[in-house]
Amino acid sequence: MTQGTSAPPEEEDEIARHNRKMAKKKAARDKILATKTIEKGLLIVHTGKGKGKSTAAMGLAIRAMGNGMRVGIVQFVKGVWETGERKVLDKFPGLVTIKAMGEGFTWETQDRTRDIAAAAKAWAMAREMIADPSYAMVILDELNIVLRYGYIPLEDVLEGLAARRDGLHVVVTGRNAKDELIAAADLVTEMTQVKHPFRSGVKAQVGVEF
Repeated sequence: MTQGTSAPPEEEDEIARHNRKMAKKKAARDKILATKTIEKGLLIVHTGKGKGKSTAAMGLAIRAMGNGMRVGIVQFVKGVWETGERKVLDKFPGLVTIKAMGEGFTWETQDRTRDIAAAAKAWAMAREMIADPSYAMVILDELNIVLRYGYIPLEDVLEGLAARRDGLHVVVTGRNAKDELIAAADLVTEMTQVKHPFRSGVKAQVGVEF
């Protein structure tokens, strides 16, 4: 179609139909949005067998920090790993505190008593952050793992999360989230693994895995 010429009638009809359809969608969406008036701290759970649970949580941390919000992170399983996201977050000590309380996965330590003690210390640190009004978001990375193995009483965690102040966002990550935690959450995302390079003999890649 050259400049200055009009579109064929059938094309103009299609454009008009599309515009009417989009206008109806916008009106319906605006009507729905008008009913959403509650502002509160959310309990967010990232679970499932797929990759990306902790990564998504770190993305939330960066988003919160970008809005001037202070974030606390407790890592229940991972030790002090040299990850790319940690190197970035460590550059903003005024906005984020990271506590790596774990000593590795349970199949690495092979010491249940030691794992339980580490989990208890991590939960105590999490409780401190949850009670600290300076934090707008607290991320409990791999908490689902220690709950799965019974290292921390589920009842204590549910009670602690339920007692948090209204404006605090809490993010919990890890596979096999307990049904009770899912029921208590405001937002639950299940990462589904479709394909993973590890199954083809590819090792963890810098910038992707850590």
